[in-house]
Amino acid sequence: MISRPAEHEYAPYFARYIALVPETDILSVLEHQIADIESAAAAVAAEQEQFRYGPDKWSVRQVFGHMTDAERVFGYRSFCISRGEQAPLPAFDENAYVEKSAYHGCALSELVRELVLMRQANLVFLFRLTGEEWMRTGTASSKTISVRAIAYVMAGHIRHHMNMLSTRYGIVVVSG
Repeated sequence: MISRPAEHEYAPYFARYIALVPETDILSVLEHQIADIESAAAAVAAEQEQFRYGPDKWSVRQVFGHMTDAERVFGYRSFCISRGEQAPLPAFDENAYVEKSAYHGCALSELVRELVLMRQANLVFLFRLTGEEWMRTGTASSKTISVRAIAYVMAGHIRHHMNMLSTRYGIVVVSG
């Protein structure tokens, strides 16, 4: 069992994501979120895929694309830090990444497929980590973070965006 990260293991910015994950079995949470992601996407009508709730807000497609970007970045960070990487890992400007992407023009089904594959790949990796590897810390975005904190951030980030899809985009998200 991987225990919850202590506050000194992550930057205050990530506390909002970690707070969304009260569970202690983080691997189970990460596994079950695959069904949540697929359920949310299935609830999106074709005409909703390009919906934006405001003029400068992301489309539904871009939200799913962003979740994939974040999953990829968090997975890479957890990989590097678990292996003892001491070089600082770069920041992640989610707005710039989405702006430079072609997500708005991609079918939602393809975006969801990619997100699910990223999560599955990250899970295969995370399940193999030793207790020592979970506790390793490194630097990302100029802040210290542990591998276990990254896993909680991964789960909380998905929950944050599932909440946004529900409250801002009107997509009914059924959590399993």
